[in-house]
Amino acid sequence: MPTSREGSGQEPHHHHTIIHLDAGTGGAPRQVWVPGPVIVGAGPSGLATAACLKARGAPSLVLEKDTCVASSWRHRTSFCELPLMAFPPGTPPYPTRDQFVAYLDAYARAFGIEPRLGVRVRSAAYDASIGFWRVVVTVDGEGDGGAAMAATEFVSRWLVVATGENAEPAWPEGVEGMDGYRGVALHTSSYKKGDEFRGKNVLVVGCGNSGMEVSLDLCNNGARASMVVRDKLHVLPREILGISTFGFSVFLLRWFSTKRVDSLLLFFSRLILGDTEKYGLPRPKMGPLQIKSSTGKTPVLDIGALRKIKKGEIKVVVPAINRFTENGVEFIDGHREDFDAVIFATGYKSNVPSWLKEEEFFSHADGLPKKPFPHSWRGKNGLYAAGFTRKGLMGTSYDAIRIAGDIADQWTDAFASPTAVHISSDHGA
Repeated sequence: MPTSREGSGQEPHHHHTIIHLDAGTGGAPRQVWVPGPVIVGAGPSGLATAACLKARGAPSLVLEKDTCVASSWRHRTSFCELPLMAFPPGTPPYPTRDQFVAYLDAYARAFGIEPRLGVRVRSAAYDASIGFWRVVVTVDGEGDGGAAMAATEFVSRWLVVATGENAEPAWPEGVEGMDGYRGVALHTSSYKKGDEFRGKNVLVVGCGNSGMEVSLDLCNNGARASMVVRDKLHVLPREILGISTFGFSVFLLRWFSTKRVDSLLLFFSRLILGDTEKYGLPRPKMGPLQIKSSTGKTPVLDIGALRKIKKGEIKVVVPAINRFTENGVEFIDGHREDFDAVIFATGYKSNVPSWLKEEEFFSHADGLPKKPFPHSWRGKNGLYAAGFTRKGLMGTSYDAIRIAGDIADQWTDAFASPTAVHISSDHGA
């Protein structure tokens, strides 16, 4: 992965001028010309794309609905470097969440990326009559009423969708009785600290990295944690032969096939962790890297939860939930248990279909590009996707570098000038 700081912190020679075209009278959105691409999302994908564009001398406008960069990544557990800037010296193989967030903040500062925060995209559509994207946004209000300001329409030749595969929490569908449940029900995106559940019975629904981490934190803070395991999963050690499992895998993939590397990973996992199936965690037949490549599902890196499971301090519940009761849940095998809280570690999903008015490139079913990696980064009419590869942050770097190169090859002052085309309010979105 590139780690050179070339271009870091340097302003491009081109002007990053945003030109107001229309004051937005009569309730119409105010029109604003953007000379470079509009990037929706200030997570790692959006920041990496903006940095790569700046290194190529092209400006961009980054829009972010939350009040800080990489807001959803402040709840994640899987991190690696972005293009053009390495982790600070002394960063461990597995940075903590706070270390990674600090890295992202420093990354934005180093490249002079200043996203417009609190800006929510309501719609984005390509206007074929002028050959530009119209991106309509509102700004979250800061007044007592929390009202939004008048809409603004950004006009640009390029649109980069960088909201990612995990833009908003995914809740399970079809579970009855949740409205009548008297306890606390929340998603891991809202989970703060286990000490508020001290002495309580808590059910964690989901056994991925988030589910394991939350279960361990609950256990360490005196809660009685149970974890629903609905699917087979791979649990891997964090380190193999003194090297991070991620680094170990990347090294082996230079020399061996994915299937062979999977075999080696599973051999060392059994040697280090033992037979996880004995504790209610059966492994799939397909190897962890093959599953990651084909479905995007990440294997679980054990941070200590498995030891608690072996000791019985974290209870593994195999049946899925059938429905909620007033004081707990009923499982599909018919037995009931009372829980003071239920925490859903059920992942995240794309929100692209809710605002992008486009039919060919993105799927309306899952909000992901229809074409698989490595062809998922570019659509038609100046539309791009960053961070939808199902390959984590390594895929993000791949997308950012290619998107920036493609746009920079097209971009010139003359081409991006508003004098190159006549924009009329008659074509309003």
